[in-house]
Amino acid sequence: MTATEQFILDNANADVRQLALKRAPADVDLRWALQQIEGRQLAARKLPQWAATEGLWFPPRLSMEQCSSQATAEYKQALAKRLLSDDSSSSALHSSLFIDLTAGFGVDFAALATLFGKATYVELNPELCRLARHNFPLLGLDNACVRESTAEDVLNEDWQADLIMIDPARRDTAGRKTVLIEDCTPDVCTLQASLRRHARHVIIKLSPMLDIKAALRALSGVSEVHVVGAEGECKELLLVMQEHCATELADIPIYCTEGRQSIQFTFASEAALPLPLADDLDTYIYEPSAAILKGGAFRTLCSLYTDLRKLAPDTHLYTSPTLFADFPGRTWRLISHCSFSKSDLRAMLAGISAAELTTRGFPMSVAVLRRQLRLREGGTAHFIATTLADGTRQLLKVTRIE
Repeated sequence: MTATEQFILDNANADVRQLALKRAPADVDLRWALQQIEGRQLAARKLPQWAATEGLWFPPRLSMEQCSSQATAEYKQALAKRLLSDDSSSSALHSSLFIDLTAGFGVDFAALATLFGKATYVELNPELCRLARHNFPLLGLDNACVRESTAEDVLNEDWQADLIMIDPARRDTAGRKTVLIEDCTPDVCTLQASLRRHARHVIIKLSPMLDIKAALRALSGVSEVHVVGAEGECKELLLVMQEHCATELADIPIYCTEGRQSIQFTFASEAALPLPLADDLDTYIYEPSAAILKGGAFRTLCSLYTDLRKLAPDTHLYTSPTLFADFPGRTWRLISHCSFSKSDLRAMLAGISAAELTTRGFPMSVAVLRRQLRLREGGTAHFIATTLADGTRQLLKVTRIE
């Protein structure tokens, strides 16, 4: 074991910022050691299986932050397995080809490569390629080929794959974040025809901030949309593209998934459903998961749960007299509620100086409302400021149901 490896092992749980201020032994590569210590610490919560694999090398912090989590990589693995299994013209699993054209640290690549006989990792960054060549054998990926190249150059070659994965970089040359497809690198709008020609299935990973309908208008041949949430946030927007798919935008199935909770709808089915609005507040209050909020399946939710009603068209909260334990999102029990008249607020907040406070469909930020209500952060009480269907504003005192 080298001195640098021993230093990494000895300081596995140390504060990287504090270590950077100290003088390391002369025979220790401090920059590399700090990168490995921080990388494994980040992987412990984001990529637990990778963190538990001895000998892996980790990239700088930015690449660790940008890479998929283990949970979202496993989602794409399950998606790819279904696509291949459903494709009667596809060769059997473990005898086909997968190519990741923008593989980065390789988390998605490693998850998907296990389904194929051959898997090609493509990445322009030479350092990430070096890490991939070292890591993949340790992860048991004996079928992996690493290529240092651009997606465009690889697409100019003659080959055919069962699946392509592409995740355009969402930063410009100055390092600023981008959202629009055409501002990302590579631009899949210009590459889409080539992508469809080279593979039966293409999975495109886009910014979760991107408007879904705008993405579908920009890209042809999209057969499915997947909105993937984790830890209460919308993490990924995935589009599945197929060579001969000609599904109308309104009829493309959209899957909104977080953990084990998932619903499916289309823009056409959503638009055809009624939107029942609440006349009053009932016992339980619901907020859809981030994935459903992104997908916009607001009417679909009401069709899935009897007596579920939306507070207002633009207030993405629901209420019902019945507890739906499997509701895809957060659930509260309503304790009490009041208007924003001074007398009602005085009675509601009597004896409460600190509380959790959120706003949903309310024309005021949490910070401004907190000052107005003279509520400090913290405490055990939880309030939601919202707007009902008749336009009245209400302050809800609730307790979370786990």
